[in-house]
Parts: sequence; C-alpha cells; structure tokens
Amino acid sequence: MAWYNISEVFNLTGFSKREIGVIGEDIAAGVLKDRGYVILERNFRCRYGEIDVIARMGDTVIFVEVKTRRNRRCGFPEESVDYRKQRRLRLLAEYYLAKNHNLPRILRFDVYAIRLDETNRPESVRVLENCF
Repeated sequence: MAWYNISEVFNLTGFSKREIGVIGEDIAAGVLKDRGYVILERNFRCRYGEIDVIARMGDTVIFVEVKTRRNRRCGFPEESVDYRKQRRLRLLAEYYLAKNHNLPRILRFDVYAIRLDETNRPESVRVLENCF
C-alpha cells in the first residue's frame, strides 16, 4: 500500500507546479537583471524542449535552467538537472544559436536552485554558474 501526502495529491497549497515554476523563473530573472545581465528570452520553446531564461553579459550567452521547490521532500532543486537534462539543454542552446547568428559564441550554462517558504517567498536562491 502506498501512502501519499494529501496536500500534494490534491494541491491544497493553492499553486500548481507550473505556477511555482513561474515564481522561480521570475526570481531568477530578477537576480540576473540585478547583476547586470540582459535578458534575451524567457521560456524559449522549440521542438527540442524549453530553456527557462537566456541572458547575456558582455560576450557571453548564458542559458539558465531554473528549478524551484517548496520543500525538501524531492531533494534539492539542483539535483534534478541530471545528465539527460544537461544534454537536452546543450541541444537547445545549439538550436538557439543557429537561429540567432548575431550572438556571441561564448556559452555558459547556469542552474538557479530556488527554495520557497510556505508563503511562496524565496527562502534561498543558489546560483550554480558554469556548472556543466
């Protein structure tokens, strides 16, 4: 017999998984802007998947994967960016750069691991720069 947390099954927190993700992406974009980055795109989608945030700082294009969690039951947010996800992000970056010839070819992949408190305010924002 499997036991389930009733608030997870019926989403009694009031926010969907996607809404929690949007909150995290907003936080990450705000941090990037505060640090002087230019946001090129958010939620870039193509047939290969989606990149949460694409930013630029000088001659570097940064592809940002944002992982947001409200609790630790599923582990740390950054743990979900496994080898398969990294490979997919590299493919997405290649596709994006092929469509945008005017961008520099220096790339970086960052992960923003965000934990929210019970009121959906940022409890912690961990920035892993150039992590793969």
